[in-house]
Amino acid sequence: MSRENGVVIGGHGLRRSHGPRTVLQVDEIEIRRGELLAIFGPNGAGKSTLLRILAMLEKPSAGAVSFEGRSGAAAEKALRIASAVVFQRAHFWRENVEYNVGLGLRLRGRSRSETRRRVHRVCEQLGIEPLLGVQVTDISGGEAQRVALARALVLDPQVLFLDEPTSNLDTDSRAELRGDLERVARERATSILLITHDRNEAFHLADRVGVLRGGRLIQIGTPTEIYENPVDVYTARLTGAEFILQGRVVDRDERTLTVDVGGASVRALGEARLDEPVKIAYRPEDLVLGPPDQTPGELSTRNLIYATITERRDMGGLVRLRMQGPAEMVALVTRDAADELGASPGARVSVRAKATALHAFPTVERASQRSDRSASSRRPEARSVSSVTIGRSSGSGSDHSSASRS
Repeated sequence: MSRENGVVIGGHGLRRSHGPRTVLQVDEIEIRRGELLAIFGPNGAGKSTLLRILAMLEKPSAGAVSFEGRSGAAAEKALRIASAVVFQRAHFWRENVEYNVGLGLRLRGRSRSETRRRVHRVCEQLGIEPLLGVQVTDISGGEAQRVALARALVLDPQVLFLDEPTSNLDTDSRAELRGDLERVARERATSILLITHDRNEAFHLADRVGVLRGGRLIQIGTPTEIYENPVDVYTARLTGAEFILQGRVVDRDERTLTVDVGGASVRALGEARLDEPVKIAYRPEDLVLGPPDQTPGELSTRNLIYATITERRDMGGLVRLRMQGPAEMVALVTRDAADELGASPGARVSVRAKATALHAFPTVERASQRSDRSASSRRPEARSVSSVTIGRSSGSGSDHSSASRS
Protein backbone atom coordinates (compact mmCIF):
# COMPACT_ATOMS: atom_id res chain seq x y z
CA MET A 1 0.00 0.00 0.00
CA SER A 2 1.09 3.57 -0.55
CA ARG A 3 0.85 6.91 1.15
CA GLU A 4 -2.52 7.65 -0.47
CA ASN A 5 -4.36 4.90 1.43
CA GLY A 6 -2.91 5.82 4.83
CA VAL A 7 -0.08 3.33 5.26
CA VAL A 8 2.82 4.80 7.23
CA ILE A 9 5.00 1.74 7.76
CA GLY A 10 4.83 -1.59 5.95
CA GLY A 11 6.56 -4.82 6.92
CA HIS A 12 6.70 -7.64 4.40
CA GLY A 13 7.82 -11.23 5.02
CA LEU A 14 9.48 -10.32 8.29
CA ARG A 15 11.58 -12.96 10.00
CA ARG A 16 14.15 -12.65 12.77
CA SER A 17 16.34 -15.60 13.67
CA HIS A 18 19.10 -16.20 16.16
CA GLY A 19 21.07 -19.09 14.75
CA PRO A 20 18.65 -21.92 13.99
CA ARG A 21 15.91 -20.42 16.19
CA THR A 22 13.27 -18.18 14.62
CA VAL A 23 11.98 -15.69 17.21
CA LEU A 24 9.68 -13.67 14.93
CA GLN A 25 7.81 -14.42 11.72
CA VAL A 26 5.19 -11.94 10.51
CA ASP A 27 4.11 -12.21 6.91
CA GLU A 28 2.57 -8.77 6.54
CA ILE A 29 2.11 -5.78 8.81
CA GLU A 30 0.84 -2.32 7.96
CA ILE A 31 0.95 0.69 10.25
CA ARG A 32 -1.63 3.27 9.25
CA ARG A 33 -2.56 6.72 10.38
CA GLY A 34 -5.47 6.95 12.76
CA GLU A 35 -5.33 4.49 15.66
CA LEU A 36 -3.38 3.12 18.59
CA LEU A 37 -2.46 -0.51 18.05
CA ALA A 38 -1.31 -2.64 20.98
CA ILE A 39 0.75 -5.75 20.41
CA PHE A 40 -0.06 -7.97 23.35
CA GLY A 41 1.51 -11.21 24.51
CA PRO A 42 3.59 -12.82 27.26
CA ASN A 43 7.27 -12.25 27.88
CA GLY A 44 9.38 -13.84 25.17
CA ALA A 45 6.66 -13.67 22.49
CA GLY A 46 8.76 -11.41 20.24
CA LYS A 47 6.96 -8.13 20.91
CA SER A 48 10.02 -5.94 21.43
CA THR A 49 11.77 -7.56 18.47
CA LEU A 50 8.80 -6.65 16.27
CA LEU A 51 8.87 -3.05 17.52
CA ARG A 52 12.62 -2.66 16.90
CA ILE A 53 12.29 -4.02 13.37
CA LEU A 54 9.35 -1.75 12.51
CA ALA A 55 11.17 1.23 14.02
CA MET A 56 14.20 0.32 11.84
CA LEU A 57 16.38 -0.03 14.92
CA GLU A 58 17.11 -3.68 14.06
CA LYS A 59 17.33 -5.40 10.71
CA PRO A 60 15.25 -8.52 10.09
CA SER A 61 16.91 -11.74 8.99
CA ALA A 62 14.53 -11.74 6.05
CA GLY A 63 11.90 -9.39 4.69
CA ALA A 64 11.77 -5.62 4.43
CA VAL A 65 10.30 -2.57 6.16
CA SER A 66 9.13 0.49 4.25
CA PHE A 67 8.23 4.00 5.40
CA GLU A 68 5.69 5.91 3.31
CA GLY A 69 6.50 3.83 0.26
CA ARG A 70 10.28 4.15 0.59
CA SER A 71 12.71 1.48 1.66
CA GLY A 72 16.40 1.16 2.42
CA ALA A 73 18.62 3.92 3.75
CA ALA A 74 16.29 6.68 2.55
CA ALA A 75 13.38 5.24 4.51
CA GLU A 76 15.50 4.73 7.62
CA LYS A 77 16.68 8.34 7.55
CA ALA A 78 13.16 9.66 7.04
CA LEU A 79 11.75 7.50 9.84
CA ARG A 80 14.41 8.73 12.27
CA ILE A 81 13.10 12.24 11.76
CA ALA A 82 9.42 11.28 11.85
CA SER A 83 9.32 8.96 14.87
CA ALA A 84 10.22 8.60 18.53
CA VAL A 85 10.62 5.60 20.82
CA VAL A 86 10.03 5.23 24.55
CA PHE A 87 11.67 2.15 26.07
CA GLN A 88 11.06 0.32 29.35
CA ARG A 89 14.08 1.93 30.98
CA ALA A 90 14.80 5.55 30.18
CA HIS A 91 18.37 6.84 29.84
CA PHE A 92 19.23 10.50 30.29
CA TRP A 93 22.08 12.96 30.25
CA ARG A 94 23.15 13.90 33.78
CA GLU A 95 21.39 17.23 33.55
CA ASN A 96 18.02 18.57 34.64
CA VAL A 97 14.65 17.57 33.26
CA GLU A 98 14.33 20.57 30.94
CA TYR A 99 17.66 19.80 29.27
CA ASN A 100 16.70 16.17 28.67
CA VAL A 101 13.20 16.87 27.34
CA GLY A 102 14.57 19.42 24.88
CA LEU A 103 17.44 17.24 23.67
CA GLY A 104 15.76 16.07 20.47
CA LEU A 105 14.71 19.57 19.48
CA ARG A 106 18.25 20.87 19.93
CA LEU A 107 19.64 18.00 17.86
CA ARG A 108 17.24 19.05 15.12
CA GLY A 109 18.48 22.62 15.20
CA ARG A 110 15.45 24.29 16.79
CA SER A 111 16.00 27.72 18.31
CA ARG A 112 16.39 28.18 22.04
CA SER A 113 13.09 30.05 22.34
CA GLU A 114 11.12 27.43 20.35
CA THR A 115 12.71 24.61 22.33
CA ARG A 116 11.85 26.25 25.62
CA ARG A 117 8.26 26.94 24.57
CA ARG A 118 7.61 23.38 23.34
CA VAL A 119 9.32 21.78 26.34
CA HIS A 120 7.28 23.80 28.82
CA ARG A 121 4.06 23.04 26.94
CA VAL A 122 4.47 19.25 26.86
CA CYS A 123 5.67 19.13 30.47
CA GLU A 124 2.62 21.10 31.49
CA GLN A 125 0.39 18.62 29.66
CA LEU A 126 2.06 15.70 31.45
CA GLY A 127 2.01 17.40 34.85
CA ILE A 128 5.80 17.49 35.26
CA GLU A 129 6.41 21.22 34.74
CA PRO A 130 7.49 21.62 38.41
CA LEU A 131 10.32 19.16 37.69
CA LEU A 132 11.93 21.18 34.88
CA GLY A 133 14.80 22.39 37.04
CA VAL A 134 15.28 19.11 38.90
CA GLN A 135 18.23 16.83 38.14
CA VAL A 136 17.13 13.56 36.56
CA THR A 137 19.05 11.68 39.27
CA ASP A 138 16.59 13.07 41.83
CA ILE A 139 13.28 12.00 40.25
CA SER A 140 11.24 8.84 40.87
CA GLY A 141 10.75 5.96 38.46
CA GLY A 142 7.26 7.12 37.51
CA GLU A 143 8.50 10.67 36.96
CA ALA A 144 11.38 9.36 34.85
CA GLN A 145 9.00 7.56 32.49
CA ARG A 146 6.91 10.70 32.11
CA VAL A 147 10.06 12.67 31.34
CA ALA A 148 10.97 10.05 28.70
CA LEU A 149 7.46 10.33 27.26
CA ALA A 150 7.73 14.12 27.23
CA ARG A 151 11.09 13.88 25.45
CA ALA A 152 9.42 11.84 22.71
CA LEU A 153 6.15 13.80 22.47
CA VAL A 154 7.83 17.22 22.32
CA LEU A 155 8.83 16.23 18.79
CA ASP A 156 5.16 15.75 17.75
CA PRO A 157 6.19 12.46 16.10
CA GLN A 158 4.38 10.98 13.15
CA VAL A 159 4.90 7.53 14.68
CA LEU A 160 5.36 6.90 18.40
CA PHE A 161 6.74 3.52 19.46
CA LEU A 162 6.13 2.51 23.09
CA ASP A 163 8.00 -0.54 24.36
CA GLU A 164 6.27 -1.59 27.61
CA PRO A 165 6.62 1.90 29.12
CA THR A 166 4.71 1.02 32.31
CA SER A 167 6.21 -2.40 33.06
CA ASN A 168 8.68 -1.24 35.74
CA LEU A 169 6.28 1.08 37.58
CA ASP A 170 4.22 0.63 40.73
CA THR A 171 0.45 0.46 40.52
CA ASP A 172 -0.22 4.18 41.07
CA SER A 173 2.51 5.33 38.68
CA ARG A 174 1.31 2.86 36.06
CA ALA A 175 -2.24 4.20 36.25
CA GLU A 176 -1.03 7.80 35.95
CA LEU A 177 1.16 7.05 32.94
CA ARG A 178 -1.68 5.19 31.23
CA GLY A 179 -3.77 8.32 31.62
CA ASP A 180 -1.01 10.34 29.98
CA LEU A 181 -0.79 7.87 27.11
CA GLU A 182 -4.52 7.99 26.53
CA ARG A 183 -4.82 11.76 26.80
CA VAL A 184 -1.58 13.43 25.68
CA ALA A 185 0.06 10.82 23.45
CA ARG A 186 -3.00 10.52 21.22
CA GLU A 187 -3.10 14.29 20.83
CA ARG A 188 0.54 14.78 19.92
CA ALA A 189 1.43 11.59 17.98
CA THR A 190 -0.21 10.60 14.71
CA SER A 191 0.25 6.83 14.98
CA ILE A 192 1.07 4.80 18.08
CA LEU A 193 2.38 1.27 18.40
CA LEU A 194 2.23 0.03 21.99
CA ILE A 195 4.01 -3.14 23.11
CA THR A 196 2.66 -4.63 26.34
CA HIS A 197 2.13 -7.86 28.27
CA ASP A 198 -0.57 -6.20 30.39
CA ARG A 199 -4.06 -7.21 29.25
CA ASN A 200 -5.78 -4.27 30.95
CA GLU A 201 -3.37 -1.82 29.33
CA ALA A 202 -3.84 -3.27 25.86
CA PHE A 203 -7.61 -3.50 26.01
CA HIS A 204 -8.10 -0.14 27.74
CA LEU A 205 -5.85 1.97 25.51
CA ALA A 206 -5.95 0.40 22.07
CA ASP A 207 -8.30 0.79 19.14
CA ARG A 208 -7.14 -2.63 18.00
CA VAL A 209 -5.08 -5.37 19.60
CA GLY A 210 -2.76 -7.90 18.00
CA VAL A 211 -2.08 -11.10 19.98
CA LEU A 212 1.47 -12.40 19.57
CA ARG A 213 2.47 -15.95 20.43
CA GLY A 214 5.78 -17.61 19.63
CA GLY A 215 6.73 -14.78 17.28
CA ARG A 216 3.49 -14.99 15.25
CA LEU A 217 0.42 -12.78 15.27
CA ILE A 218 -2.42 -15.21 15.84
CA GLN A 219 -5.35 -12.79 16.10
CA ILE A 220 -6.03 -9.10 15.57
CA GLY A 221 -9.16 -7.03 16.00
CA THR A 222 -10.88 -4.55 18.23
CA PRO A 223 -10.76 -5.31 21.95
CA THR A 224 -14.42 -6.32 21.81
CA GLU A 225 -13.86 -8.69 18.87
CA ILE A 226 -10.98 -10.46 20.58
CA TYR A 227 -12.70 -10.54 23.97
CA GLU A 228 -15.91 -11.98 22.57
CA ASN A 229 -14.43 -14.21 19.85
CA PRO A 230 -11.01 -15.54 20.87
CA VAL A 231 -9.49 -17.71 18.17
CA ASP A 232 -8.21 -20.42 20.54
CA VAL A 233 -7.85 -21.40 24.20
CA TYR A 234 -4.54 -19.54 24.44
CA THR A 235 -6.11 -16.27 23.33
CA ALA A 236 -9.16 -16.86 25.51
CA ARG A 237 -6.92 -17.24 28.55
CA LEU A 238 -4.92 -14.15 27.62
CA THR A 239 -8.15 -12.17 27.57
CA GLY A 240 -9.22 -13.37 31.00
CA ALA A 241 -10.94 -16.73 30.46
CA GLU A 242 -9.22 -18.44 33.35
CA PHE A 243 -11.35 -21.55 33.64
CA ILE A 244 -12.09 -24.48 31.36
CA LEU A 245 -14.95 -26.99 31.21
CA GLN A 246 -14.48 -30.34 29.45
CA GLY A 247 -17.19 -31.92 27.35
CA ARG A 248 -18.21 -33.60 24.10
CA VAL A 249 -20.21 -32.15 21.19
CA VAL A 250 -23.71 -33.65 20.89
CA ASP A 251 -25.23 -31.15 18.44
CA ARG A 252 -24.16 -28.24 16.26
CA ASP A 253 -25.84 -25.35 14.48
CA GLU A 254 -23.74 -22.92 12.46
CA ARG A 255 -21.20 -21.59 15.00
CA THR A 256 -23.11 -22.77 18.08
CA LEU A 257 -22.40 -26.12 19.67
CA THR A 258 -24.34 -28.15 22.22
CA VAL A 259 -21.85 -29.81 24.54
CA ASP A 260 -22.47 -32.52 27.11
CA VAL A 261 -20.65 -31.46 30.28
CA GLY A 262 -21.02 -34.10 32.98
CA GLY A 263 -24.57 -34.89 31.86
CA ALA A 264 -25.67 -31.26 31.44
CA SER A 265 -26.25 -29.67 28.02
CA VAL A 266 -24.28 -26.45 27.54
CA ARG A 267 -24.56 -24.16 24.51
CA ALA A 268 -21.32 -22.43 23.44
CA LEU A 269 -19.82 -20.68 20.45
CA GLY A 270 -17.29 -22.69 18.50
CA GLU A 271 -16.54 -25.02 15.62
CA ALA A 272 -16.12 -28.74 16.17
CA ARG A 273 -17.38 -32.05 14.85
CA LEU A 274 -20.13 -34.12 16.40
CA ASP A 275 -18.87 -36.33 19.24
CA GLU A 276 -15.57 -34.41 19.31
CA PRO A 277 -14.13 -33.61 22.76
CA VAL A 278 -13.90 -29.88 23.42
CA LYS A 279 -12.78 -27.42 26.05
CA ILE A 280 -15.12 -24.56 26.98
CA ALA A 281 -13.42 -21.39 28.18
CA TYR A 282 -15.35 -18.92 30.33
CA ARG A 283 -14.76 -15.93 32.57
CA PRO A 284 -15.93 -16.15 36.20
CA GLU A 285 -17.67 -12.78 35.92
CA ASP A 286 -19.84 -14.11 33.05
CA LEU A 287 -21.59 -16.67 35.27
CA VAL A 288 -24.83 -15.36 36.79
CA LEU A 289 -26.07 -17.01 39.98
CA GLY A 290 -29.64 -17.29 41.19
CA PRO A 291 -31.79 -19.24 43.65
CA PRO A 292 -31.82 -23.02 43.20
CA ASP A 293 -35.50 -23.14 42.29
CA GLN A 294 -35.14 -21.14 39.05
CA THR A 295 -36.41 -22.96 35.95
CA PRO A 296 -35.40 -22.52 32.29
CA GLY A 297 -38.79 -21.03 31.45
CA GLU A 298 -38.12 -18.06 33.72
CA LEU A 299 -34.91 -17.06 31.95
CA SER A 300 -33.85 -15.70 28.60
CA THR A 301 -30.44 -17.40 28.76
CA ARG A 302 -30.32 -20.92 27.32
CA ASN A 303 -27.72 -22.32 29.70
CA LEU A 304 -28.97 -23.21 33.16
CA ILE A 305 -27.39 -25.72 35.50
CA TYR A 306 -27.39 -26.28 39.26
CA ALA A 307 -24.45 -26.45 41.61
CA THR A 308 -23.40 -26.50 45.25
CA ILE A 309 -21.06 -23.87 46.64
CA THR A 310 -17.90 -25.49 48.04
CA GLU A 311 -15.84 -22.41 48.84
CA ARG A 312 -16.39 -18.68 49.36
CA ARG A 313 -13.56 -16.14 49.23
CA ASP A 314 -14.33 -12.49 49.98
CA MET A 315 -12.27 -10.00 47.95
CA GLY A 316 -13.37 -6.56 49.09
CA GLY A 317 -16.46 -5.64 47.09
CA LEU A 318 -16.37 -8.92 45.15
CA VAL A 319 -16.80 -12.54 46.19
CA ARG A 320 -15.23 -15.53 44.47
CA LEU A 321 -17.29 -18.70 44.69
CA ARG A 322 -16.14 -22.20 43.83
CA MET A 323 -18.99 -24.58 42.98
CA GLN A 324 -19.50 -28.23 42.15
CA GLY A 325 -22.15 -29.22 39.65
CA PRO A 326 -21.81 -31.29 36.50
CA ALA A 327 -18.28 -29.89 36.60
CA GLU A 328 -16.33 -27.64 38.95
CA MET A 329 -16.97 -23.95 38.25
CA VAL A 330 -15.87 -20.60 39.63
CA ALA A 331 -17.98 -17.44 39.67
CA LEU A 332 -17.15 -13.86 40.58
CA VAL A 333 -20.08 -11.84 41.95
CA THR A 334 -20.60 -8.69 43.97
CA ARG A 335 -20.73 -8.96 47.74
CA ASP A 336 -24.35 -7.74 47.74
CA ALA A 337 -25.38 -10.43 45.25
CA ALA A 338 -23.61 -13.13 47.25
CA ASP A 339 -25.19 -12.04 50.52
CA GLU A 340 -28.65 -11.84 48.95
CA LEU A 341 -28.28 -15.43 47.73
CA GLY A 342 -26.94 -16.60 51.08
CA ALA A 343 -23.88 -17.84 49.20
CA SER A 344 -21.87 -19.95 51.61
CA PRO A 345 -20.37 -23.45 51.46
CA GLY A 346 -23.12 -26.03 51.12
CA ALA A 347 -25.69 -23.66 49.59
CA ARG A 348 -27.37 -24.68 46.32
CA VAL A 349 -27.57 -22.16 43.47
CA SER A 350 -28.60 -21.98 39.85
CA VAL A 351 -25.88 -21.00 37.39
CA ARG A 352 -26.64 -19.46 34.02
CA ALA A 353 -24.55 -18.06 31.19
CA LYS A 354 -25.18 -16.82 27.68
CA ALA A 355 -23.90 -19.02 24.88
CA THR A 356 -21.97 -16.01 23.57
CA ALA A 357 -19.97 -15.92 26.82
CA LEU A 358 -18.77 -19.51 26.38
CA HIS A 359 -16.18 -20.47 23.77
CA ALA A 360 -15.61 -24.08 22.78
CA PHE A 361 -12.41 -25.34 21.16
CA PRO A 362 -11.41 -28.88 20.10
CA THR A 363 -9.35 -30.50 22.82
CA VAL A 364 -6.75 -31.52 20.23
CA GLU A 365 -6.11 -29.07 17.40
CA ARG A 366 -6.72 -30.79 14.09
CA ALA A 367 -4.16 -30.65 11.30
CA SER A 368 -6.77 -29.00 9.06
CA GLN A 369 -7.18 -26.19 11.57
CA ARG A 370 -3.44 -25.59 11.66
CA SER A 371 -3.40 -25.56 7.86
CA ASP A 372 -6.34 -23.13 7.74
CA ARG A 373 -4.68 -20.88 10.28
CA SER A 374 -1.44 -20.89 8.30
CA ALA A 375 -3.33 -20.02 5.11
CA SER A 376 -5.31 -17.27 6.84
CA SER A 377 -2.04 -15.68 7.95
CA ARG A 378 -1.44 -14.81 4.31
CA ARG A 379 -4.75 -12.97 3.98
CA PRO A 380 -4.28 -9.37 5.20
CA GLU A 381 -7.83 -8.80 6.37
CA ALA A 382 -8.44 -12.14 8.12
CA ARG A 383 -9.02 -11.79 11.85
CA SER A 384 -6.62 -14.60 12.78
CA VAL A 385 -3.68 -13.43 10.73
CA SER A 386 -0.07 -12.40 10.60
CA SER A 387 -0.94 -8.90 9.40
CA VAL A 388 -1.61 -5.76 11.36
CA THR A 389 -2.72 -2.20 10.67
CA ILE A 390 -2.22 0.78 12.90
CA GLY A 391 -2.79 4.53 12.82
CA ARG A 392 -4.30 7.33 15.13
CA SER A 393 -7.88 7.96 16.33
CA SER A 394 -8.92 11.09 17.29
CA GLY A 395 24.47 7.42 33.30
CA SER A 396 25.70 9.79 30.86
CA GLY A 397 24.91 9.46 27.27
CA SER A 398 21.50 9.88 25.82
CA ASP A 399 19.18 7.30 24.41
CA HIS A 400 18.53 9.20 21.15
CA SER A 401 15.90 6.77 19.96
CA SER A 402 13.69 7.51 22.93
CA ALA A 403 13.91 11.19 22.11
CA SER A 404 14.64 12.07 18.52
CA ARG A 405 16.27 9.09 16.82
CA SER A 406 18.80 11.54 15.44
